[in-house]
Amino acid sequence: MIKKIAIGVVAAIALLLVFALTRPDTFRVERSIAVQAPAAKLFPLLNDFHHFPSWSPWQKLDPAMQVTHSGAPAGPGAVYVWKGNGDVGSGRMEVLKQVPDTSVTVKLDFLEPFEGHNTSEYTLKTAGSTTTVTWAMYGPSPYISKLMGIFVSMDSMIGKDFEQGLANLKAVAEKP
Repeated sequence: MIKKIAIGVVAAIALLLVFALTRPDTFRVERSIAVQAPAAKLFPLLNDFHHFPSWSPWQKLDPAMQVTHSGAPAGPGAVYVWKGNGDVGSGRMEVLKQVPDTSVTVKLDFLEPFEGHNTSEYTLKTAGSTTTVTWAMYGPSPYISKLMGIFVSMDSMIGKDFEQGLANLKAVAEKP
């Protein structure tokens, strides 16, 4: 009896491992919010990492987080490096490109608690007095991410952080 149970458990694990291989090779998480502010007011908040703590969803998780800035003061070449507690980990962001008042593309390298190399994009679309801000992150899904994704999706892991960050950004931008 125990032998049959053991064979069943091994077979279930093997099926799970094989199923993980069929998962997508990439991921994308995206959230948007409407802000009552012009793109010209939002763009510097996204393009200049010195403003990141004012709306970052992770800042409050580790107020003692160590941050260093290097490279350009803003825009392409601007670098933000952080090292924090277990809630925020450590990593590096670098602005790769920008289109003024329209978009900012950031290279995002996570180092801890796990390594990951992704791209983050902020896009701004204005209609009247409202600007829709979209925050997206995408990148490769290595095998371990595919396996973890069976139990918890990347969207559910960071989607709420994006929503909180965008709500913070809205509050900052809509201040008179």
